[in-house]
Amino acid sequence: MNHRLERATFAGGCFWCMVKPFDQWEGVHSVVSGYTGGYIENPSYEQVKKGKSGHYEAVQITYNPDIISYETILDLYWKQIDPTDPDGQFHDRGSQYRTAIFYHNDKQKILAEDSKRQLEQSGLFSQPVVTEIKQAETFYPAEDYHQDFYQKSPEEYQEDREKSGRDEFIEKYWQ
Repeated sequence: MNHRLERATFAGGCFWCMVKPFDQWEGVHSVVSGYTGGYIENPSYEQVKKGKSGHYEAVQITYNPDIISYETILDLYWKQIDPTDPDGQFHDRGSQYRTAIFYHNDKQKILAEDSKRQLEQSGLFSQPVVTEIKQAETFYPAEDYHQDFYQKSPEEYQEDREKSGRDEFIEKYWQ
């Protein structure tokens, strides 16, 4: 059995809501909240939150491809987001909350492009799919208090999810 680990990086709005959906799958070793795609080294949460650093809030998933495939992870990703919103996700507005798939190699790029094309052709959405597919850049882990937020602060996490509108969207389009 091959024990190599790979990475997948996604922006899907507030990173608090993007950890739990991936964290609970066999073969996923870690899901780290952080920042990517910007122009400031080691940005702080405040810099990113204000939209002044060019970064996306993102998650970086380390996984074993012999147990869970990149295709499965892509499928999970699409089902967490509104891929038609160019200005953020749900109640989180601004460029730091846009959606994007950050590929780490040519295979991931091809699979991401194929999955986006399939989604566009599915007719599920009346608006264009605007999620970007970009080459992975430096990923900066967020501050410790943001890591595994759904476990550390379950009440605040649930309250934020409920008021965001994310769950209603997921139920309408994906379930």
